[in-house]
Amino acid sequence: MPTIAFVNMKGGVGKTTLAVNVADALNRRYGMSVLLVDLDPQFNATQCLYSGEEYLDLIKAGGDTIVDIFREAVVEEIDPVKGVVKSKQKDFKNVEPWEFRNGFDVIPGNLGIYRIDMGHGQGKELRLRRYLQHRSDDYDYIIIDTPPTPSHYMNAGLLASDYYLVPVKPEPLSRVGIDLLSGVVQSVSENHAHEIECAGVVVTIADRRTKVYADAVSFLDTNEAWKGRRFAGVLPQRTGVAREQGNQMLILDTNEEVAKSGLVAITKELVERTS
Repeated sequence: MPTIAFVNMKGGVGKTTLAVNVADALNRRYGMSVLLVDLDPQFNATQCLYSGEEYLDLIKAGGDTIVDIFREAVVEEIDPVKGVVKSKQKDFKNVEPWEFRNGFDVIPGNLGIYRIDMGHGQGKELRLRRYLQHRSDDYDYIIIDTPPTPSHYMNAGLLASDYYLVPVKPEPLSRVGIDLLSGVVQSVSENHAHEIECAGVVVTIADRRTKVYADAVSFLDTNEAWKGRRFAGVLPQRTGVAREQGNQMLILDTNEEVAKSGLVAITKELVERTS
């Protein structure tokens, strides 16, 4: 059961889009059971799958979120219905993912995670790893969408994972972000004696016809840290995909054939690299 953290130190690189749609493709194209964990406090991955109304209804019905994995014994959190409320920690085995479809489950995000103190020495950043170990027999793949900035939550995602995958947009600032990322991964790995392997780098939001794309590919293929790690598949720039994402439409449901082909190629290569 490979667990893969999708990480980058910069936002706007298609990280969440890639994480959600790879999880979807693993389930629909490969028939695999998948858990998607939304670790980003902005919970954009959750919003790719559930409308605001659906999310609120599931919360009202008592649905668990990422907060239930990290919360203290008693914690104040933001309830989207009741405001600030006090709630108690659940035992890990009682935190239930949401079933998006048969074989595709989600640990949804929650803005209330901002209120949880994740200070050094508390051990909270290991809670996600312990929870996923408890669930290890339930899934073929676990995909973790991490925040786009260094934080205890990014560390928690890396510590829970066997692999990390780096989406990178073909632009200079995005390339700077992935170079900074290697230092963060190395630090987390050394500080916690946790081995995590790079599954590779995926070029996203790309137009193959441009010089900026050619420059990005050249950088990845010659840089000592990333040479040999670039995926052949590319997630192309498509306004239709971005537009429909807000309506909870996944790439495989669109008419964007180039984007669908790119996603399928990326997913196939990911399976090959992590099997």
